[in-house]
Amino acid sequence: MDFNRDQDDDNLTSLLVVLPLAVTGFVVAAGCWTLFAVAGVHLRETMALSGVQFSLLLAMPMATGAMLAVPAGLAAQYLGARRVMIACLAGLAACMVLVLNAETFWGYLVASSGLGLAAGFYSAGLQFVASHSSDRHLGLALGVFGAGVTGAGLSYYLIPLLHRAFSWQGVPLAYLTVLLLVLVLMVLLTDEGDAGRPGSNDPSTPLVDRLRSIRMWQLCLYFGLVAGSFFALALWLPDYLTSRFELTTRDGASLAQWFVIPGALAQIAGGGLSDRFGTGRVMVRALGFCLIALFVLSYPPMTLLVQGVEKTIEVEFVLPLVLERIFVVLLGIALGCAMGGIQRMLVAENRDGAAFAAGLLLVIACSVAFLLPLLFGAVNQWLGVRSAVFMILFPLFAGCLFLFARGQRRSERQALLHTGV
Repeated sequence: MDFNRDQDDDNLTSLLVVLPLAVTGFVVAAGCWTLFAVAGVHLRETMALSGVQFSLLLAMPMATGAMLAVPAGLAAQYLGARRVMIACLAGLAACMVLVLNAETFWGYLVASSGLGLAAGFYSAGLQFVASHSSDRHLGLALGVFGAGVTGAGLSYYLIPLLHRAFSWQGVPLAYLTVLLLVLVLMVLLTDEGDAGRPGSNDPSTPLVDRLRSIRMWQLCLYFGLVAGSFFALALWLPDYLTSRFELTTRDGASLAQWFVIPGALAQIAGGGLSDRFGTGRVMVRALGFCLIALFVLSYPPMTLLVQGVEKTIEVEFVLPLVLERIFVVLLGIALGCAMGGIQRMLVAENRDGAAFAAGLLLVIACSVAFLLPLLFGAVNQWLGVRSAVFMILFPLFAGCLFLFARGQRRSERQALLHTGV
């Protein structure tokens, strides 16, 4: 027992050094990931981009992130998480240089594709953090790391300020400077020992076994829907809120950060609560709150005509900006808690292959986040109803809640039968 306690203390001490660096890097990477969510609005106006072109510009980081997530996770297991994290930061810096020199839509599209390296940083970083965490603090540590996605929300606030103060070219230049600074800190303040022992084992056999696990695929699908919807809404909300309430780009981006930042920080609460009460309870309640928020946000402005005795009575239904903000925040927090809980459950069941598991999570999450903005744009153009994005998500989350709750009930019954025997 004393040995285990000493080992936990060593892990906690190491985690206090490793975690801040990993979170800082993920904050910057997530900020790059959603660069075009705000800057793309400016490009759409100056370059006269169509709705499909704008949606493609938003979705490409997610598409390339889906393709890079698993290879990055495997590379982290073979070569070491630290090396992969540094390589991803260097690649993101190169993308900022490309953005600085791009002059056409295709140039910006290539740069947008390169921003998917943030997914590789997440895959490697999850193993980087999990290898230094004990089971008792695993959910909390992973939640803190996952909260680095607040960088996406900071982009909503910082990009309009940078654009206003230094023109458009100042935005990628500022990101490039911060990326290089974090890259230098990672090189100087960490070593290969912090990333585990690269190449010390051959994970191919356990990885094949994990791919055959229905349980793993179920958890990945749940996380993919929740996280993919979170990322898709983070990309879509600035333009949606700007158009819906006739706001300026800066005000729309500032309002959208009330979805991203509380949602990202809620991963800490989701992971910590899962450590204490179990992921099942956290997930069911979080998804329930998601459905409530989506139901309210789905209603578009409408006018009801009531045929009275002497005249027709018009009843207008419009969700005020204040209530819209409240339910957007509630939706973000609920999604964050759900992400923290599922992330904790999957990594706890796959400690030896945490990076590979994180890669699978991101493949599905990024695929969903890639498809949803395109679906949002097509449905908006077809129906002409902006709140249709929330209508699309409501049945998806209702099905997710039903399947997860049924699976948990089945697992609990099997556990009781096994205990009885």
